[in-house]
Amino acid sequence: MRYQAFQAQTDLMAPARLAAGLANAALSLGPPWLRQIPTVGHAGAMWEMISRAGLTHSRPDYGFKSVRIGGEDVPVTEQVVSSTPFGNLVRFRKEGDPPQPRVLLVAPLSGHFATLLRGTVETLLPENDVYITDWRNARDAPLAAGAFGFDDYVAHVIAFLEAIGPGSHLIGVCQPCAHALAAVAIMAEDDNAATPVSMTLMAGPVDTRINPTKVNALAKTRPIAWFEKELIATVPARYAGAGRRVYPGFVQLTAFMMMNIGRHVDAHIDMYSHLAANRVVEADAAKTFYDEYFAVLDLTAEFYLETVSRVFQDHLLATGDLKWRGRAVNPGAIRRTALFTVEGERDDICSVGQTVAAHALCENIFANRKRHHLQPGVGHYGVFNGKKWQSQIYPLVRNLILAMD
Repeated sequence: MRYQAFQAQTDLMAPARLAAGLANAALSLGPPWLRQIPTVGHAGAMWEMISRAGLTHSRPDYGFKSVRIGGEDVPVTEQVVSSTPFGNLVRFRKEGDPPQPRVLLVAPLSGHFATLLRGTVETLLPENDVYITDWRNARDAPLAAGAFGFDDYVAHVIAFLEAIGPGSHLIGVCQPCAHALAAVAIMAEDDNAATPVSMTLMAGPVDTRINPTKVNALAKTRPIAWFEKELIATVPARYAGAGRRVYPGFVQLTAFMMMNIGRHVDAHIDMYSHLAANRVVEADAAKTFYDEYFAVLDLTAEFYLETVSRVFQDHLLATGDLKWRGRAVNPGAIRRTALFTVEGERDDICSVGQTVAAHALCENIFANRKRHHLQPGVGHYGVFNGKKWQSQIYPLVRNLILAMD
């Protein structure tokens, strides 16, 4: 009944949010000086905050219409290269198809849409032919589509790399680093022509036994049956995936926010102050972030539970016991793919040491094709978003891609 209770509360709040949004829209039609009046400014801020007090379950727009290359603006369109009920392979196609390294960005499936990596894509786009695993909301996948578990995620990565073709590069971000490494290991062992020539793993849980975080500790304190009983819910009847068992995105978002609740409360207080004072630039920056952060998707129950069990509880990849569809996963089979790992000094979700562990597993990659970078002064999101990603981390990724392309 957890999902039904959430939906009932959302429905109950909908009229108030709509009314507040209409009131704020009406105020916006007035003369600009009107918002300079303190009482009016505070009223408008209150109405906007009420209208925003909820979650969305639809993927936001990536927003890329053009990219600047060689001093010219080149139009960009989103092209669905491959599609399944659980995700699309999306290419950000540039007009004229300039010859550039083909990069698959493997996005997390952890409660947010792949658009959370918009900043990552933005940095990669001018110099690379970028593809992304654009995961769908599980509540929109009908039961007839079947299950989607850990093995299916790995199979999607393999299929997407095959769709891109030989000579591509893979960048795994956060949660799916273990899945991506497993996919490349399977492909390498099969001598698959589409095995990527480079693999960059960024802030991902390859071995969570190392410097365990609060997230890792939580996974170890409860049996998997507890997670299934307490966190898994059933999609309500109104949605295409009615009856499907899922780990709801709103549950994951709540967990993320509780880790840094003070920071989020302060951010909303600041947003209110900016809105009331008509500080548009500051308010828009906060709204843009939370529009993305509050857009959530549900994970299939089997994917969530299997990932918790295999990666965070039993550490099967790290111990050499991981199996994919009954077949042993052997990272030692990777020989020709270059490996680059990146960690953030202040990462409290995937701590220092957990990603670099991939180097020991990939024991047969020559040393001159391995590199690790520890980025000072950044937390989890700073590894793949923001100024230090753009100016200090991406140049290292670019060098690897160009060296192997």
